[in-house]
Amino acid sequence: MLETRAIVMETNHQQALVEARHDVSGCGECGGKGCGSSKLSQMFCSNKQRQFHVKNAISARVGDEVVIAIAEGSVLRGVALVYLLPLSLLLVGGGLGATWGGAGAARDGWAAFGALSGMTLGFVIAKTLSQRRSRAGGQPYIARRWQGD
Repeated sequence: MLETRAIVMETNHQQALVEARHDVSGCGECGGKGCGSSKLSQMFCSNKQRQFHVKNAISARVGDEVVIAIAEGSVLRGVALVYLLPLSLLLVGGGLGATWGGAGAARDGWAAFGALSGMTLGFVIAKTLSQRRSRAGGQPYIARRWQGD
């Protein structure tokens, strides 16, 4: 289970808008003693606070500091779904378009058309599967209120 701390910004029935905390790390070992992943994330991530909608099964209130959780494999499956599926279909579509396009100058046009079609199909499939996954419970949720250090 992957967890992080956040503050509840607003609530709406069984949903909550939370703002992830930047000043905390997952394992608590950052600051020179641990692996230094917080330094790496500071290089690639902006300092802008990020807000997310999550399930609010514990009825947290605005201002509560909470722990957000998501199943460990969910993040990797989501990345594969959103990035790898369209990329794979782009390559397959480009290959098929080039094969069916025959020889000559028209071949490049067919390859581009196939690649664009494959990528578009990949995004449509990814969106459909992502919506199914969210209904099946693959979304982040508020696990509990933060009890302090």
